[in-house]
Amino acid sequence: MRNPGDPKDVVIEIDKVCTRFGDHVVHSDVSLEVRRAEIFAIIGGSGSGKSTLLRETILLQQPNSGSIRVLGTNLQTIDEAQALALRQRWGVMFQHGGLFGSLTVLENVGLPLREHTQLDDVLIDEIAAWKLSMTGLKPEVGAQYPSELSGGMMKRASLARALALDPELLFLDEPTAGLDPDSADGVDELVLQLRDLFGLTIITITHDLDLLWQVTDRVAVLADGKVQGVGSMAELSRMDTPAVRLFFDGARGRSAQEQQRSQQHASATTGETS
Repeated sequence: MRNPGDPKDVVIEIDKVCTRFGDHVVHSDVSLEVRRAEIFAIIGGSGSGKSTLLRETILLQQPNSGSIRVLGTNLQTIDEAQALALRQRWGVMFQHGGLFGSLTVLENVGLPLREHTQLDDVLIDEIAAWKLSMTGLKPEVGAQYPSELSGGMMKRASLARALALDPELLFLDEPTAGLDPDSADGVDELVLQLRDLFGLTIITITHDLDLLWQVTDRVAVLADGKVQGVGSMAELSRMDTPAVRLFFDGARGRSAQEQQRSQQHASATTGETS
């Protein structure tokens, strides 16, 4: 079930953000809003600034000007104690997993709980095992090390760690990158389930056209330092903006649209015959 979100219930507000590295302008007056309990994607070509915007939104760097508010807190005026408290309200799944190779999967998932709570080790291990099961991993995976995991298992373990503190916001950096189609489909389904079950707001950086068409509620297109369009994939597909058209007029874009139309036709046919 798609959830466009309540336009009045904004959990992330990016307002006139400008970012430069020397003479190179990455963002020029970028503004967008993310609504509670929606799945929101940021897309753009290489160098468009989407990953930089993600880092700015999770307090890994600061823009040169403009403001970013997350869950009502202005990140440009935040103090250290506020930053620590805010970080515990979101989880991040990094593109390459970000798991510590010297720790078991269970220890990796339990790490945020050890850092930010006073829970005993037994309870932490129980919670970590539960988070692994939520992401579809078997109990025995907890005893393995990251180097022993497949790509899909690594993504799920990283996602389990991102969920350790029961966050309100979930940031996913290329969640399906490098996965085979079956594993990618599994991650897509898991993302939808997490939003629907727990009301999470999910923000993702992705190049995966299947994820964009089948999972996201709204998408922002970044190009030339600006937001070129925001809307559902269906809405974006009807826009004439050149930077937006690039995602729909290429061979992969046309194939994804055709697949989406076929799925919609199949669903309609099934509904008529049921």
